[in-house]
Amino acid sequence: MTALPPGSTIGIIGSGQLGRMIGVAAAQLGYRIHVYAPDSGPANDIAFAHSRGAYDDIDALQAFAAQVDVVTYEFENIAAAPIEALGDKVRPSARSLAVAQDRVREKRFVEELGGRPARWAEVADRAALDAAIATVGCPAVLKTTRFGYDGKGQARLASPADADTAWDAIGEGPAILEAFVDFEDEFSVVLARGLDGR
Repeated sequence: MTALPPGSTIGIIGSGQLGRMIGVAAAQLGYRIHVYAPDSGPANDIAFAHSRGAYDDIDALQAFAAQVDVVTYEFENIAAAPIEALGDKVRPSARSLAVAQDRVREKRFVEELGGRPARWAEVADRAALDAAIATVGCPAVLKTTRFGYDGKGQARLASPADADTAWDAIGEGPAILEAFVDFEDEFSVVLARGLDGR
């Protein structure tokens, strides 16, 4: 596998604060940034170029991808199908995006790999929330399966009596209920591998 040479252009789908952070780090390594988004945002301030288009406009995305050496995305709240149309130029892959943007798929993926996520249950509707509480217990957090970030789409349940309020707070599902985890420290682990699997 050949590393992306300095001077190459990285295409970033999304022009928000995360895109800007990716762009700043990329610039320090000698890469140029081309941003694709429907509107201007913080990443545009550091971008070499900006293409404007909808996140689901496959033709516009393909035209954008043709102008860059590799494509990535700054957030997971975009449809995976248009990203899949860009093929192998996208890192992480559209499959990775599809897993990351749905909490049920994400939990199952981790379990299939032998990981042990916090105790959880799928919640399709309000009745399923009561069953989930019986399985998971309280305290717990009710989280939308999609489109949640930075605490949005989440509601805490201190006891089963909080079920109606939590259900209303997240916009009435679908969701997962996740048990609280006692911890002293929290950290994030990011794993990556090359195209050659190493």
